Amino acid sequence: MSDTTSQHDATTLPRALAEIRDDFLELSHPDRLQLLLEFSNELPALPERLRGHEDELERVEECQSPVFITVTLGADGDAPDVVRMHATAPREAPTTRGFASILAQGLSGLTADQVLAVPSDYPLTLGLSEAVSPLRIRGMVGMLGRVQRQVHALVAVR
Repeated sequence: MSDTTSQHDATTLPRALAEIRDDFLELSHPDRLQLLLEFSNELPALPERLRGHEDELERVEECQSPVFITVTLGADGDAPDVVRMHATAPREAPTTRGFASILAQGLSGLTADQVLAVPSDYPLTLGLSEAVSPLRIRGMVGMLGRVQRQVHALVAVR
């Protein structure tokens, strides 16, 4: 990684996402897959108010496996500009669940501006390109793009 990239990361990548990325990069390729599986098991459950209303979540078309996401801004007692990402994906799709979990854990709690500033190529920085197919990586890029579009739309109506 060049010094320019490091400086860029320090100014635009929130700490939680940087730590997740660094955790992946410290591991061998097989261990990175194991960490992704661990993330798949840690996908936060949907809040009670969304359970049974999964049809109201947006499907991420870029993903082969069905993954549905939604974001809230300033909900559930959060400050007005705090984002929460919620996602659901089948247990039979651990890669997709893992990617959704990484984003949900890394983006939730950030401000709208911080979420919108996350580089669109963040999924490519996890070092998973040799472990999973490019199609799956594009799915995670698609998830991040959907989250950012939803946040942008929520900010626009305020």
